Amino acid sequence: MAGPGTWSLPVATVIILLLPRSLEECGRISLPTPTVHLGDPITASCIISPNCSHLDPESQILWKLGTELQPGKRQRRLADGRQESTITLPRLDSPWVLLSCCLRWGNSLQILDQAEVQAGYPPAAPHNLSCLMNLTTNSLICQWEPGPNNHLPTNFTLKSFKSRGYCQTQEDTVPDCVPNDGQNHCSIPRRHLQLYQNMGIWVQAENALGTSKSPQLCLVPMDVVKLEPPTLWALAPSPEVAAPQPGCLLLHWEPWKPSLYIEQKCELRHQPQLAEASWALVGPLLSQTLRYELCGLLPSTAYALQMRCTRWPLPGQWSDWSPSLTLTTTQQAPIVTLDTWWRQRQLDPRMADVQLFWKPMPLDKYSGQIQGYLVRAPDQAEADPPLCNTTELSCTFHLPSETQEVVLMAYNTAGTSHPTPVVFLESRGPPLARLHTVARDPHSLWVGWEPPSPRPRGYVIEWGLGPPSPSGSNKSWKMEHNGSISGTLLQENIRPFQLYEITVTPLYQDTMGPSQHIYAYSQEMAPSHAPELHLKHIGKTWAQLEWVPQAPELGKSPLTHYTIFWTNAQDRSFSTVLNASSHGLVLHGLEPASLYHVHLMATSKAGAANSTSLTLMTLALEESELHVLLGLFGFLLLFTCLCGAARFCCRPSRKNPLWPSVPDPAHSSLGSWVPTIMVEETFQLPSLRDSGMPPITKITVLEEEEKKPGPWESNDSSGTCGLPTLVQAYVLQGDPRAPSTQPQAPSITSDQVLYGKVLGSPTGPGPRHYLRCDSAQPLLGGLTPSPQFYENLWFQTSPLGTPEPLIPNQEDDCVFGPLLDFPLLQGLQVHGVEGLGGV
Repeated sequence: MAGPGTWSLPVATVIILLLPRSLEECGRISLPTPTVHLGDPITASCIISPNCSHLDPESQILWKLGTELQPGKRQRRLADGRQESTITLPRLDSPWVLLSCCLRWGNSLQILDQAEVQAGYPPAAPHNLSCLMNLTTNSLICQWEPGPNNHLPTNFTLKSFKSRGYCQTQEDTVPDCVPNDGQNHCSIPRRHLQLYQNMGIWVQAENALGTSKSPQLCLVPMDVVKLEPPTLWALAPSPEVAAPQPGCLLLHWEPWKPSLYIEQKCELRHQPQLAEASWALVGPLLSQTLRYELCGLLPSTAYALQMRCTRWPLPGQWSDWSPSLTLTTTQQAPIVTLDTWWRQRQLDPRMADVQLFWKPMPLDKYSGQIQGYLVRAPDQAEADPPLCNTTELSCTFHLPSETQEVVLMAYNTAGTSHPTPVVFLESRGPPLARLHTVARDPHSLWVGWEPPSPRPRGYVIEWGLGPPSPSGSNKSWKMEHNGSISGTLLQENIRPFQLYEITVTPLYQDTMGPSQHIYAYSQEMAPSHAPELHLKHIGKTWAQLEWVPQAPELGKSPLTHYTIFWTNAQDRSFSTVLNASSHGLVLHGLEPASLYHVHLMATSKAGAANSTSLTLMTLALEESELHVLLGLFGFLLLFTCLCGAARFCCRPSRKNPLWPSVPDPAHSSLGSWVPTIMVEETFQLPSLRDSGMPPITKITVLEEEEKKPGPWESNDSSGTCGLPTLVQAYVLQGDPRAPSTQPQAPSITSDQVLYGKVLGSPTGPGPRHYLRCDSAQPLLGGLTPSPQFYENLWFQTSPLGTPEPLIPNQEDDCVFGPLLDFPLLQGLQVHGVEGLGGV
């Protein structure tokens, strides 16, 4: 636990605690000076009194600068029992630091004493000292610049004295003027001043590291007097004052009242209220006149004006600029030229109706604003009423037929413009050639022509809405003064999808040419609808369509092409593109007796439009054509089947694939094998229905009966043999008593199937024979369906129900001989034939 008044924390945490009352007088920090130069070293000492009973006699004193422990301390015990610790900080880089003397108290640091250390620089000398005598406050106001920051509290004092010479000697001391904190100016009141006597004035700066002062200023207070600005206003016209000329302003000002007895001069500056305009200075203006006529200004222009004054001819300071006064100069007569055009209509042989148009073209950007227009006859007196007095840009009036000229003028309050003569010319000049138009965009039209010969002096272009709009209503016009041009761009009052009538008239020196007209659109519309499709002819696989092309429409863009679309019942779509001159199409490749939907799309540069849909059905095939097609299809199918069967049968690897490969006993090792079982021995056949009966060799027993010799039999009795007439099938099971010990014959790998047949009656006394053929085809006829469970082969029977005789074919490679050739069959006996008699 810590001592009294403290608490314990982990050793790794350093905590600064408050002083216990018993330690308040234990230690003191001594500094040689609390303020040092920034960057200089400083040495401090801390002495602990021996009267501190709570301290360990060998206590270690620690130093902290801010919050960081400082190394390099030295500690010793003095002769009087006090402990002293000394530390030297080699460089002080902060303007203000807190130095602490600490002592370990248990597990914490106990602060014994603290001291503030300040660092900075000596004050720099103030500069730019200036003083003004203010007659409003009746004091001398001086201001200065303090110089760079020195990081230390600095005091400024304005010092002055009175002098008879050039401030070389000091007569009377003036009390110091101390400004408020943070201020860099100070005022010396009138009671400490001699207005017409020299004064020496300077500023002194002082901080903990030193003192500095500004250069001395020697002046007479009235020589630095600063007047207040005068009051400026416009001088209104009166019987004594004439109205200002165009471009001029009449000004009057009044000096500041306390300065009425002071001789002074003034300056005037003015600035037009235009973009990026600068001030212009006029002066000096003496105060005896108090009025001034400012000329050379722009007419009809607003100006900002300001004035300032100073003491003159004695020295003095310029006053501030007066508040701005805004005035507008008078306007001048219009300086314009007028482009004119007219339309003339004869009312009767002595009177004509004239419609005059004009456009003002300013010759000077500062021309006076036009307030109206006058139209007069050339010889008309000023007192007579004019033909027209209007603010519009057109006028209609009547003239005698013999009058061919009028005068047009623009006017305002300052006067009228120069008269513009208007001569009504006759059309005797050559016309234009090849007038044409091109739409640049939806709001402009280019009008082009070929200049005639001789070249005109200019052109007049008129444009307005074409039919069905009324003629001459709301027309626009322009004049081109260059007779060598071959076109102009119209951008005024042009709208899309409107038909415009454009008129171009060439102007010559003493006449004009005939007017040429053309119609144009700045932007045309897409076709409103497409031509209607009609079915002209139709077949089984084709259809002929036609349509009537539409006549060109005003305001509609000409067609560029047609597109035909057709869709079948399966929603498969087809299309083709035709040029705009087409009026028909034949659709090929259609299916007979099928439904189609067809429509036409007409396309122009402005867009496209679709026609109504046409539904058609192709013709169906006739019965004879259907039979021919079915016959051809059947023939192709049969031919394909035959080719496939031939290919299937002729392949060597596919020979006899539908019959099993039966081994030939005569070609096996069984041919030399003699059974051990005697002929007399009888084998009991197992039941044909026994499911456990193993598969055995198939033997066919044929009953032989008498028959007439066939054409293939020989007359030799030794070589003749009876043909079987009754064929019965039997199955011989393997030896049930013992398995065969003879090796099995190798399996026949040939594609041929060899057959052996035993001929003879199972109960007859005669010898039996066999019939063996090497043919790859079965010896038996076609099979009867649904074989019984006891049959292995099927035989064809005659229509009478008797078996057909087996007649060997001479073309087959067959051998007919006795059973002696097969030792295995010598002991063949058949039993149980009673149950097979009816089969």
